[in-house]
Amino acid sequence: MMKHTYELYKIMSQNNIILIYEGEFSQEITKSVLLMTEKSLDSSGEEVNIKKKVFNVMVECLQNICKHSDTFQEKEEREAIFMIGKEASSYKITSGNFIYNENIEPLKQKLHHINTLDREGLKTLYKDLIRTNKLSEKGGAGLGFVDIARKSNQKLEYDFERVNDKLSFFSFATKIDRKSEIETQ
Repeated sequence: MMKHTYELYKIMSQNNIILIYEGEFSQEITKSVLLMTEKSLDSSGEEVNIKKKVFNVMVECLQNICKHSDTFQEKEEREAIFMIGKEASSYKITSGNFIYNENIEPLKQKLHHINTLDREGLKTLYKDLIRTNKLSEKGGAGLGFVDIARKSNQKLEYDFERVNDKLSFFSFATKIDRKSEIETQ
């Protein structure tokens, strides 16, 4: 076990991971993850508008994990992973959680559709989802991924790894540029 600690440290250091949490997620855990990230961003002197974007995306990812974990009976299936890494030009926010195989195709189609849209298309879709206000059985209107794409101004990265006949592991990632939009104009 002791050797694994150093190996994990090296992997995290090489991949610029500043925070990682693996386990069961709850509102209390979510608050702790947000607080730790806030302290890290504050100590690095990150710009306020960048911190806001990082926080918004983190909240959406963490809420996605919490919503989907509730449906599983087994403790292992409710466990997930959340990471945030800091690179020279961006923050990378990554999450992973279990998903029922039957839910993969609709989610894949939604994510693909979001990735085909430009800024204006994302804005229109976001407004349409708010206007129609159709809540899913998990309480969301499908705004989360659209909001992440809008805040990050990046294509969403995702993958599904089949675990068994019932479940797959859904991996999701996006980047937040560390340069403000004002600097890039």
